[in-house]
Amino acid sequence: MYDYYGDDWHQILTTNKLGDFDALWNLKTDWFEEPNIRRGGWSGVVKYPLNTADGNIDIFIKRQENHISKTLSHPLKGIATFQKEYCNIKRLTLNNVPTLELIYFGQKDQKAILVTKSLEGYNPLDAKIFHDLSREDKKALLSKIAQTTATMHQHRFQHNCFYPKHIFAQQLDDNWDVRFIDLEKLKRPLFKRQAIIRDLFTLHRHADCHWTIKDRLYFFKAYVGETELSNRSKQLWRTIAKKVLAKHK
Repeated sequence: MYDYYGDDWHQILTTNKLGDFDALWNLKTDWFEEPNIRRGGWSGVVKYPLNTADGNIDIFIKRQENHISKTLSHPLKGIATFQKEYCNIKRLTLNNVPTLELIYFGQKDQKAILVTKSLEGYNPLDAKIFHDLSREDKKALLSKIAQTTATMHQHRFQHNCFYPKHIFAQQLDDNWDVRFIDLEKLKRPLFKRQAIIRDLFTLHRHADCHWTIKDRLYFFKAYVGETELSNRSKQLWRTIAKKVLAKHK
């Protein structure tokens, strides 16, 4: 279909003899994630080091064949799921929602390749490092995630799979950098409230036992940007809490 290279990445890939679709497709190395085989197709992931002038940089190469997703604009034939993820990475990036750094996307017939830069130094929100943070560091992290989530929803994006393991964070001095990953199911619902309730419900439901009520309320206040919840925010908080409780019954 077409090839896309991020800024300066074409030269780096070419130097590493991975400058085109066929070279990336035929690369022989161990799987980082064993291929997922379903409905006559498959997809798999490898992690590979690139040599650059600044040292080695790890990348993830995702390859798939006959993995198709139906969309509103392609309701019959569908599109490759990696094409969908590629488009969603671009959409979030254009709207200042931090996510993966896109290096390459290409497609040939029913084959597709998506290459992104590894999030070295980042940890998923469900990793043990989160549990060991001081109270102040945890508050700073929760605040950063809440503000980034609010930005995503302001642009009416619904992550639709907003588990802690899909939120990556790295501490930078007294601040945090966060990235949202796994964007295959990202969509834009008709109403922003639908995205808010769906994503916050998913996050709170799957937040582990180390998320106390105080943590959850702190996150929510940072999300709505209020130190004292308004009546409208209280109603939203109750709606989400009610859905979480109903799921745990």
